[in-house]
Amino acid sequence: MADFSTIARPYAKAVFEIARDSGKFDAWSGRLDFWAALVSHPDMASRLDAPGFTHQDRAQMIEQVDDQMDDESRSFIRLLAENNRLGLMGDIRENFEVLRAEEEGEIDANVTTAFPLTDAQRQSIVDALSKRLERKVRLVETVDEALIGGAVIRAGDLVIDGSLKGRVETLANAVNH
Repeated sequence: MADFSTIARPYAKAVFEIARDSGKFDAWSGRLDFWAALVSHPDMASRLDAPGFTHQDRAQMIEQVDDQMDDESRSFIRLLAENNRLGLMGDIRENFEVLRAEEEGEIDANVTTAFPLTDAQRQSIVDALSKRLERKVRLVETVDEALIGGAVIRAGDLVIDGSLKGRVETLANAVNH
C-alpha cells in the first residue's frame, strides 16, 4: 500500500497552487491546521468513519463546523470527501507546509541538544545554517539528555551530529573494525 504522505502530495500541491496564486498562504495554513485537528478529533473521526453516510454528508459535517468556508474551501473538502481522503488532512497539511517553506525560501532545522540552548547559541546556529543553506532557517528545538553533550542538527538532507554520544559511537565503531 502507498505511503499516506505520497497519496496526500497531489492534494497538497493543488492547495499550494491555489494559495500561491491568490497570495493567501497564511489563510490556507490556518484552514489546513484547523481541518487536520478537526478530522483527527476522536468524535469527528468516528462520525466520518461511520457507515451509512454519503460523501456529501461527510463534507457537510466539516462545512457545518467551519464558519470561515469560502467556495475554494468547500470545493476542496468535497473533493476529499468524494475520494475518501478526509483522513489524510494532517499529511496534506504537512506537505503543504513543506511546499510553502520552499516557495518562501525557508527551511526547518531540527536541533536536538542535551541541554536547552541559550539565545546566543540559537542565533549562532541560525546564522551558520542560513549562510550554508542560503535560506531562512526556523529552529525546532528538542532536548534529549541521552546525547550527553553537543547537538544533532537536521535540516532537509543535511545531518550534523556534533553530539558527544555520536562521537563515542564513531570512536567505538573505529575501534571495533
